[in-house]
Amino acid sequence: MTFEFKMDEPQARLLDSTRQGLIGTAMPRPDGLAKVTGTADYAADHLPEGCAHGVLVRATVTRGRVTSIDEKSIAGIPGLLGVFHGPHFVRNPAQGTAGESPIRPDGEVHYHGQPIALVVAETFEAARDGALRLAVGYESEPAEVDPDTASEVERDDPQTRGDWDDAWNRAAARVDVTFRTPGHAAAAMEPHAAVAEWQGENLLLRGSLQMVAFNRYELADALDVAPERVRILSPYVGGGFGSKLGIGAEAVSAAIAARELDCPVRVVMARQTVFDAVLRRTETHQHLRLATDGDGKLLALAHHDRVSNLPGEAFSEPVSSASQFTYDALAMHFAQEVARHHRTPSGSVRAPGEAVGMVALEVAMDMLAKEAGIDPLDLRLRNVSTSHPMTGQAFGEQRLADCLTEGARRFGWADRPAPGTRAEGDWLIGTGMAAAARPNGLQDSAARVRLTAQGAVVETDMTDIGTGTYAILTQIAGEMLGLPAEQVEVRLADSDYPQASGSGGSFGASSAGSAVYIAARAIRETLAGRLGCAPDDLALQDGIARGGNVERPLAELIDGELVETAKVGPGKTAETHASSGFGAHFAEVAVHRWTGEVRVRRMLGLFDIGRVLNERTARGQALGGMVWGLGGALTEMLEHDPRTGHIANRDLANYHVAAHADVPSDMQVDFLPVRDDHANPMQSKGVGELGISGSGAAILNAIYDASGARVLELPATPDKVIAAMERA
Repeated sequence: MTFEFKMDEPQARLLDSTRQGLIGTAMPRPDGLAKVTGTADYAADHLPEGCAHGVLVRATVTRGRVTSIDEKSIAGIPGLLGVFHGPHFVRNPAQGTAGESPIRPDGEVHYHGQPIALVVAETFEAARDGALRLAVGYESEPAEVDPDTASEVERDDPQTRGDWDDAWNRAAARVDVTFRTPGHAAAAMEPHAAVAEWQGENLLLRGSLQMVAFNRYELADALDVAPERVRILSPYVGGGFGSKLGIGAEAVSAAIAARELDCPVRVVMARQTVFDAVLRRTETHQHLRLATDGDGKLLALAHHDRVSNLPGEAFSEPVSSASQFTYDALAMHFAQEVARHHRTPSGSVRAPGEAVGMVALEVAMDMLAKEAGIDPLDLRLRNVSTSHPMTGQAFGEQRLADCLTEGARRFGWADRPAPGTRAEGDWLIGTGMAAAARPNGLQDSAARVRLTAQGAVVETDMTDIGTGTYAILTQIAGEMLGLPAEQVEVRLADSDYPQASGSGGSFGASSAGSAVYIAARAIRETLAGRLGCAPDDLALQDGIARGGNVERPLAELIDGELVETAKVGPGKTAETHASSGFGAHFAEVAVHRWTGEVRVRRMLGLFDIGRVLNERTARGQALGGMVWGLGGALTEMLEHDPRTGHIANRDLANYHVAAHADVPSDMQVDFLPVRDDHANPMQSKGVGELGISGSGAAILNAIYDASGARVLELPATPDKVIAAMERA
């Protein structure tokens, strides 16, 4: 039996009064030792007996149809087992939470680099050589590959509030600015991989995936089999950042080949294939208009954007998401265009929307502060929203102003010199700041908790993509049941377990964690009854139960096993209240006056994420996001061949993610002590994507403060900084 819980009203803050002392601490990851000693089995590490190896063949035309695949062209390769293609092949990964197969093009080619076949051999080397040498014939068609000149452009209905013309015309200060960001790659450390093995009519797939519950349905749909015949295992994932949300070509092709060959097949994408055939972040063209009255109160805020995607893909980057609620204005206007073209399709990459939209918004806010003659911090504080401007919902908890003021105090914002006045030799020194905001949500999730005299076991198909799920669920179960961490075992990412939200959207820990919390709370009620006390009077700590002036070992209250399964989901609080994480970024940079080189010297991030579940993993997530924001501001950029649209810098040697040398040693992260009672029963909020939201803008604003260079087309590489300095 599954206990179903809807978040219809705030819940008691039980975790504030439990006694085990696990929740919120910097407890090390239980899976950490296995990872650093190489004993953690990632998707490609498990090789069943007789496993064959597959390598994907990718299209060398941008648009058209495959007319022939000449298997005889590679027939002489020793150990070759076959070439597989056909109507079940998928053109790209499913979008997040799709729950159904991505498009199966059946021989059509929609972008350069699209997977069109799989070569399988007894060895990886033979399969690789076969994939490179396979002769493929095409019937090519004209293709548009430039989003700026695309003939097919879809326009959404604008979202509006107030009288725009009146607000804009009576403003004392205005900013009208365009901002461009390039495409980005998720570039997860572990490449996409799958090992498929048919056991009779049933498929066992070991994959590197973020959302096992959805992936099971997607894979079954792609193969035209019943979902109950598919089992997915994904216990360890070496990063995803959105790129592993949906089932992709590596998993589908491995399953097709394994079924035909009647042997296990492993497919691991080469890094170049990951760039070519996995969803990227779209480039953006953003137009922002902001206006204030004489007191620095926002009268008007408009954020229009143009993004792109492949025809047939429903996803569009929600660029203006945070602009719709971070600040309040009398008149607001948001609109989006989606250009259709034949490049690698776009999808969710860490903090879709905020990662690029908040950079533009926060740069525009700095520009408005200068036009209005107001300190950038003060301008933000005067305009922080107290409720959601577009929906009218109250915030469950909104501590943006506290993040801004306390962050400024810790950073020393009030003591900074005037812009453009500080230099150390040829280096110009400046500081900048930005707000952070990222919507938070509770998603449907289920978990099973088993309690025996020996300890507790947690089972859910939730994943850990490096974010700390093993640790956090251990802490929640241990805290609720009064057990040390060593007596809690967490089992994840098996599709036979209760279905959780998966890892994505910064909702995984709060959603899956809430399911564990509710299941454990049900067990506490049973224990209270057996002890003879009210549930509110029960105290559990280190295997001892206390309540009603009675103390007994926990093991004495358990007859065999206590099992509870809980499913949680959003309820009435999601309708009455808006939930979001908030924060503030501060940065100091040095800009070389002759070369335009930028060096980030220090960064500080202060965040409101509700209850902190694990301080160590939360801090790591925030730091990682801030570093990603640094890379987005200074180095990251997908380059497309203007003739074919394919990604030209498709490896980590040419796509420049921020490295250790780019990141300052002075990186400070902290969290406000907050509880969001309307978010979920644990009062927590997401952190995985909040750190990237706005962090790049703090760096760009610091560049301007140091040198007068206002860079509005990212990344801010030395050539662009020098050009902006010359214009200034």
